[in-house]
Amino acid sequence: MSDRPSFETLVSVACHDLRTPLATVHGFARTLARVELEEPAARYVEMIEQASGQIAELLDELSLVTRISQGRFEPRLAEVDSLELAGRAAEQLEDGTVRVSGAGALVRVEPETTERALRQLARAARRHGGLDSIRVEVDGAALEIRPLTGTATAVVTGAEVRELGAAAAVWLVEAVGGSVTADGETLRIALPAAS
Repeated sequence: MSDRPSFETLVSVACHDLRTPLATVHGFARTLARVELEEPAARYVEMIEQASGQIAELLDELSLVTRISQGRFEPRLAEVDSLELAGRAAEQLEDGTVRVSGAGALVRVEPETTERALRQLARAARRHGGLDSIRVEVDGAALEIRPLTGTATAVVTGAEVRELGAAAAVWLVEAVGGSVTADGETLRIALPAAS
């Protein structure tokens, strides 16, 4: 029997260890972004800042999936309105790419990671469907993203792992007691209702 750590443990440690140099890069990029720089240097600094933020988010996703797979995920559940959650997720995407409507209700989730999960699912549905925009319809604790076209269905349900954020989103929603399913051109996300 080997005394070597599991692959999941190595991934978890790697995620942790990568945060320090990444925080340094991101911090200096943000500092430089506040300084008046000539072009193209200003654009390069902006690109470095955005890319380091994206890497940090990917590390968060990878760390989350690792904790869930190891049974170490302990969500900090709170009650939040589902319409507000979907709205905040959409605000963080490119302007006009996601329209949110409907009527919310209180759900019991981990707000920050669930908001990120909704954002990732909406982004993947739009990107992999080759669409300019999509709709998120909120009906209490149930959310519907549509239309699903092209390869988007396999990506947003986690059947085909082509985007870490979308795959992690499915793991997260299921870990807090919800579900993610596809029905034709509609992705259905059921979040646990607050009791």
